[in-house]
Amino acid sequence: MSAAPAYSEDKGGSAGPGEPEYGHDPASGGIFSSDYKRHDDLKEMLDTNKDSLKLEAMKRIVAMIARGKNASDLFPAVVKNVACKNIEVKKLVYVYLVRYAEEQQDLALLSISTFQRGLKDPNQLIRASALRVLSSIRVPIIVPIMMLAIKEAASDMSPYVRKTAAHAIPKLYSLDSDQKDQLIEVIEKLLADKTTLVAGSVVMAFEEVCPERIDLIHKNYRKLCNLLIDVEEWGQVVIISMLTRYARTQFLSPTQNESLLEENAEKAFYGSEEDEAKGAGSEETAAAALPARKPYIMDPDHRLLLRNTKPLLQSRSAAVVMAVAQLYFHLAPKAEVGVIAKALVRLLRSHSEVQYVVLQNVATMSIKRRGMFEPYLKSFYIRSTDPTQIKILKLEVLTNLANETNIPTVLREFQTYIRSMDKDFVAATIQAIGRCATNIGRVRDTCLNGLVQLLSNRDELVVAESVVVIKKLLQMQPAQHGEIIKHLAKLTDNIQVPMARASILWLIGEYCEHVPRIAPDVLRKMAKSFTAEEDIVKLQVINLAAKLYLTNSKQTKLLTQYVLSLAKYDQNYDIRDRARFTRQLIVPSEQGGALSRHAKKLFLAPKPAPVLESSFKDRDHFQLGSLSHLLNAKATGYQELPDWPEEAPDPSVRNVEVPEWTKCSNREKRKEKEKPFYSDSEGESGPTESADSDPESESESDSKSSSESGSGESSSESDNEDQDEDEEKGRGSESEQSEEDGKRKTKKKKVPEGKGEASSSDEDSDSSSSTSESEMTSESEEEQLEPASWRRKTPPSSKRAPATKEISLLDLEDFTPPSVQPVSPPAIVSTSLAADLEGLTLTDSTLVPSLLSPVSCVGRQELLHRVAGEGLVVDYTFSRQPFSGDPHMVSVHIHFSNSSDTPIKGLHVGTPKLPAGISIQEFPEIESLAPGESATAVMGINFCDSTQAANFQLCTQTRQFYVSIQPPVGELMAPVFMSENEFKKEQGKLMGMNEITEKLMLPDTCRSDHIVVQKVTATANLGRVPCGTSDEYRFAGRTLTSGSLVLLTLDARPAGAAQLTVNSEKMVIGTMLVKDVIQALTQ
Repeated sequence: MSAAPAYSEDKGGSAGPGEPEYGHDPASGGIFSSDYKRHDDLKEMLDTNKDSLKLEAMKRIVAMIARGKNASDLFPAVVKNVACKNIEVKKLVYVYLVRYAEEQQDLALLSISTFQRGLKDPNQLIRASALRVLSSIRVPIIVPIMMLAIKEAASDMSPYVRKTAAHAIPKLYSLDSDQKDQLIEVIEKLLADKTTLVAGSVVMAFEEVCPERIDLIHKNYRKLCNLLIDVEEWGQVVIISMLTRYARTQFLSPTQNESLLEENAEKAFYGSEEDEAKGAGSEETAAAALPARKPYIMDPDHRLLLRNTKPLLQSRSAAVVMAVAQLYFHLAPKAEVGVIAKALVRLLRSHSEVQYVVLQNVATMSIKRRGMFEPYLKSFYIRSTDPTQIKILKLEVLTNLANETNIPTVLREFQTYIRSMDKDFVAATIQAIGRCATNIGRVRDTCLNGLVQLLSNRDELVVAESVVVIKKLLQMQPAQHGEIIKHLAKLTDNIQVPMARASILWLIGEYCEHVPRIAPDVLRKMAKSFTAEEDIVKLQVINLAAKLYLTNSKQTKLLTQYVLSLAKYDQNYDIRDRARFTRQLIVPSEQGGALSRHAKKLFLAPKPAPVLESSFKDRDHFQLGSLSHLLNAKATGYQELPDWPEEAPDPSVRNVEVPEWTKCSNREKRKEKEKPFYSDSEGESGPTESADSDPESESESDSKSSSESGSGESSSESDNEDQDEDEEKGRGSESEQSEEDGKRKTKKKKVPEGKGEASSSDEDSDSSSSTSESEMTSESEEEQLEPASWRRKTPPSSKRAPATKEISLLDLEDFTPPSVQPVSPPAIVSTSLAADLEGLTLTDSTLVPSLLSPVSCVGRQELLHRVAGEGLVVDYTFSRQPFSGDPHMVSVHIHFSNSSDTPIKGLHVGTPKLPAGISIQEFPEIESLAPGESATAVMGINFCDSTQAANFQLCTQTRQFYVSIQPPVGELMAPVFMSENEFKKEQGKLMGMNEITEKLMLPDTCRSDHIVVQKVTATANLGRVPCGTSDEYRFAGRTLTSGSLVLLTLDARPAGAAQLTVNSEKMVIGTMLVKDVIQALTQ
C-alpha cells in the first residue's frame, strides 16, 4: 500500500521552503519559521534513541497543534514512535495520532498492528488511547478490528478503558450501521456496569445507537437513579434526558387524578420505621375516603427518580439544573413542580447566554404553571444592562405572570420601560401592555388611555406600535371609543409606518358608522397619495373604499371608482386582483351577480376580536431544554417526548435479584440511612403539602441573606447551600445513632427534628436577622412537619404567621423583598389600581434628563389630552416671570379648556407625589368651567435645581388625573446682568472641573448676531453680557433655588466653527445646558 498520497496532500497552511509563516494568534506578534529545516530537526529528534529528545520533540509538536499550527507533515516520523517503551512519549504520540488519524488514514493503517498491541498494554491510559486512535481511523476495511477491540475494551478491568469503549461505539455505528446488533450487545453489557465513570458515556451510546430499545434500561433503571448524583455533569445531563423519556413510557401521569394522590406504596418500599409508625393513622383515613374509581398511586420507581434528581438542582452546572427542571416539569405532580423555580431563578444571575436559554424555558413554564414563579416576580425585572433579547424574554415572563393582584406593579414597570432608548424593546413593551389589557379586563380602559397618550410621542415607531395595539383593543368594545377612532384618523397625515397606517384605515372602515363625517375625508386624502403608498396600505384603502361605498355611496361613489381605477393598473398583482374582486362585489353589473346582493354581509360582517396570546403558548409540545424548543422547530435528531400510557406497564421488569453477599454490606446500610438527604422530607413525609412548604421555608432563609448581601455575592449563596448539605448530612448521621438505639426513641425524635430544621435555616440567614423572624420561621416549619392531628390543635394565630413572611427567595439586590399582603376587597383594589395606573404613560421619568429633547419656552406643552381628560384639555407654559409667592420657584402658567358638553367643576391640585426637595405652590381652585370656556392659572414649582418631573393630581369634583411637568434645564435659572470685567472675574473662579467646553459648526442660517442671541436666550433664561469683540457672545444667569452662577460663552469664527463654554458650580446643569444650546444652534 503506497504512502505517497499522504505527502502530496495540501499541508493546510504551512509555508513553503525558506518562507516564514505568521502565527495564527495576532497577539503573539512573532514569526514562526516553519521551514523544512526546522521540521527536519524535529524528525531527527524523533529518530534518536534518547527518550528525552523524543519527549521534547513530542511536547513541541503537541504545542504547535494547540497553537493551531498544522503538523500533519510530521505524521510519518511520529507514527514510528507508537511502539516506544517510554510511557510519556507514547501518551503524546497517541494524542497526536487522535488528531491526525482521520486525515492520514493510509499511514495510520500501516501502524494498525502497533495500535492492536497497544490495546494489550499494562497501562490503562495507553490502552484507552490506542482504542481512541483506532476508532478515529474512518476506513470501512478495519470495522471488524474495531469491533473486536471495542468488545475486549468493554470487559477491561479499568473503568476508564470501558468509558473509552462506550465513546467508540457511536463512531463505529456511524461508519457501519450494519454492526448495530453486535453493538447493542456491548451496550447491554456496559449498561450493567456499576461505576459512575462509565454510566454517562454508555447512556450516550445507547441514545445514539438504539434509543428505541427501552427494554435494556429496565434492569438498570434503579442503579442509574442511584448513581446519578455521583456521575460527571455531562453524563448527568445525558442520563436525565434519557430517564425523562423512559419515565413517560413506563409510569402513569401524576396529574391525571391529582386530588387523589396517595403514596402509601412508596412508603412501604422506601420508608423508614418511623414513617410507617407515623403513617398508620393516615392510611386508614385515606382508605375511608377512597371513591369507587381507582385512585392514582405513584410508582415507587417514579418517586425514586424524582427524589434522586432533586439534589442536582443545587449543581454548579446550568445544564444539569436545566435538565432536572425539565424532568420535574414533565414528570412531577403539580404540587411538587414548584421546587424548580428557585433553581431557575438562581441561573438568571449567570451569563447572558445561559439567561437566554433559561428564560425561554421559564416563559413556556409560566403559561401553564404561573403560580410557581409569582413569588419571584421581581427577579424578572429588566435591567438597563440586559441585551435586547433578554429584555424581551423577561417582558414575556412578566406578562405571563401578570394577574389582578400584581398588575399595578407590572404596569408601573412597563411605564418605565416605554422610555427606553431600545426601540425593539419599547415596541415589545407596548405589545405586552396590550396583552395585559386583553387578559385582565378591569385595566383595559387604563391601558387604552395610556396607549392613547403615547400617540403624542416624538418617536414614530412608538406611535406606530401603539396604533397597532389600540386597534386590537378597540375591537373588543368599539362603541365606547368613538373619540379615540377620531383621534387616530387625524394621525394619518403624520404617521408614515405602513403597518400603523393600515391599522388606522381598517379601524375607520370597520367602524365607519361611529365616524360618519371623518371617514369620507380620510378616503379622499388616501386617494390622493394612493400611488405612493405601501402595498399593505393600498389594500386597506381599497377595503375602506368598499365599505364606505356600501354605507355612504352618495358621498363616496366617485372616490371609490377612482381608487379602484388606480388599483386596477397597480404593479402588484395582489392589489390588481383585490380591485377586480371588490368592483364585481360592490358594483352591480348588467348580469347581476348573485354575490353583489350579499356584499354588505361579506364586508361588514361582525368580526371577532383578536386574541393576543404568548408566542410560547404551544411550545411545550417540545421537550424543555432541547434545541427544538429553543428554535420552536423540530431539529435534526430530536426525539419526541412520548405520551403517558393509559395503563401502567408491568413494574416487575425493573426488579433485580440482589446477590446474597451484598445484602448485609455496611456500605449498603449506610446508603439506606442517608436517603433522607436525597428525599428532602418529600417522599417519606407522605402528604404533598410538605413538598410545597419545603421550598418556601428554604426561600425565606435565602431571601433574608440575599437581601442583605451585595449583588456580586452569588457565591455566598452557593456556600449557604453547601452548608445546608453539610448540616443535612450531619442530621443523617444523628438519625443513624438514634435508629440504633431502638424503636422506643422514634416518637420522641419527631419534635427536635423539626426544631433542627428551623435552626439550620436561621443559621443560613444573616446574623442581623431579628429574633422574632427566626422564631416565626421555626414555628411555621414545625407546623409544616406536624401531622394533621397535631395541626388541628394549634391556635389560629400560629396559622396566620406564615402569611406575613417574606417569600421572594432570590430577590436581586436592587429592590427589597415584598411581603405577601392579604387580599383586599374588590372595591378597595379597584380604587388603588386606578390611582396607580392613571399615569401609565405620563412623563414622571427618573431617566437621565439629558436624553430627552429640550422644550422651547415659546410654545405650549400638552399636560392633559382631551381624550384622557374626558373633554378637559390642559396645557402649560414657562412664563419666565418671577413667581410672586416665592422667588426660588419657577412660574408656570396652566391653561384650561373645556371641550366637553358639560361644565367641569372644582378644578384644583390634589395631593402631589414629589421627589425630595421639590415643592409646589398650588393655584386657587377654579369653581366652574363652562363648555367651550377657557381659563388660565399660575402655579409655582421649586424644582430644586434639577430636571426631575413634578408629579401631581389635577382634580375635578368627579375625577382625578395624574399629570407631571418636567422642566428643560434652561428654565431653572434667572438672568443676571453684569459688566464684562465682572463676568471675567467670576469666570476665573469657575475653571477646571466647573468648566465644560464643546466645539460645534454653526449653519449658514445661524451666523448673524440677532439669530444667535435669540436661539441662546430661547433655550436658556440667561441675560446678555456686553462684550468688546464682535465674534464673542456672553450670557449670565443664576439657578433659582441655590443661586449658583451659570456663565455661557460662545466664541464664533467667520467660517462657522465655534466653541461653546459653560462655567457653573452645578456641573450637571452645565453639561445639560451645553447639549441643549448646541442642539438649538445647529438645527
